[in-house]
Amino acid sequence: MNKILMENDIPVVLKQNKNTPRCALCFYFKINEPENKAGLYTILNRLFLQGTKNRSAEKLAQDLDENAIECYSEMKHDFIRFKLLCLNEDFDKGLEILEDIIKNSTLDDFDKEIIKIKGEIQAELDSPKEKALDAFYSSIYQNHPYGHTYTKVLKEIDSITKEEVIQAYKKLLNESAKVICFVGDKDEQTVIESLKKHFIDIQNKKEIQSKIPTPVLNNSEIVKIEKEDASQAQIIQGWHVPTIHDKDYAAIMVMNTMLGSSGLSSRLFLELREKKGLAYVVRSSYEVYDKAALFTVYIATEPKNIKTSLEGFKIELDKIKTVPVTQEELENAKNNLIGKRQFFTETNLQQAGLIAFYEDKGLGADFEEKLIENIKKVTIDDIKRVANLCIKETNVLTILAPKEYLKEI
Repeated sequence: MNKILMENDIPVVLKQNKNTPRCALCFYFKINEPENKAGLYTILNRLFLQGTKNRSAEKLAQDLDENAIECYSEMKHDFIRFKLLCLNEDFDKGLEILEDIIKNSTLDDFDKEIIKIKGEIQAELDSPKEKALDAFYSSIYQNHPYGHTYTKVLKEIDSITKEEVIQAYKKLLNESAKVICFVGDKDEQTVIESLKKHFIDIQNKKEIQSKIPTPVLNNSEIVKIEKEDASQAQIIQGWHVPTIHDKDYAAIMVMNTMLGSSGLSSRLFLELREKKGLAYVVRSSYEVYDKAALFTVYIATEPKNIKTSLEGFKIELDKIKTVPVTQEELENAKNNLIGKRQFFTETNLQQAGLIAFYEDKGLGADFEEKLIENIKKVTIDDIKRVANLCIKETNVLTILAPKEYLKEI
């Protein structure tokens, strides 16, 4: 693996995987400014494949299909990334299409896309789980762009103008930090020459600092959502915790694996589902962004079991904070986590995406190897320490259920 800085200051990480027939490329554009209206970047991202100055949406789809090229964009809170996957011999063709999408998108289907997004969001919010998650995120990230959930997008999307989307597009191209990663069986010189041919005129603006603030949760909150036809209660509890840049990142990952993200062997699954029969689904998660991270526990259960489930959460969370885990459980959790991470890097596209993600975060292209070593070093004392660091008094608890079951909460 090697990193080369092109003349336009865009870093390119190259990893050569011999004897792989398809090559992959990931192109990151960092979002530096919080969107002033919820859904702005969502619309922009959706419009990238809806036609360019040189290709209609139909022509674009046809060119990708005829050449067996996968090319698409994805939006997260902190970035928009483009992914390209093609046969080695079609790499330059794939870059030409990607260049056209990035530089020449017309955004002409703006009105149609607004209608489609609203319809899709309304359909998503019909799901009790999505409705509960929507309320949870809007509360734990209140008054912050990370809290621009489906309901907030629905409220504000009609006020977004095409001109605002065009301005966001220009800023993304001209005023953002950028990272490229290539993985495949092509030599470095060929890849760099092709990238220069198509993207040398796009400047990297790594010196521009993000204006997205760090979210703060000052007070605990209980959010109750009445849904009379809900056959399952949806319960989500979450805390603000250290991010991927923190020295405790690996230890928090192991704690999360132990508590609820390792499936059948996790504590929450064994105690709340297997032993007590409370859950249809129970898990924990640890999700990170540039300016924040969340640790959450989630359960879907019969509405009559809400109080028992909350008590079960408290017992297990208190236990991991106060009772040292065994060495065997610790090693099992670490092995489970390391084993799962191997699935994240099986393909060239997965590798390109993960390497670019780390490079975008300023962690370095080799962060995955460092992370694995840090996971191996996590101790029993580390688990107890980060549990007390993360599972604090201040949290957000969201419960969706029929009204009669919410009265006692």
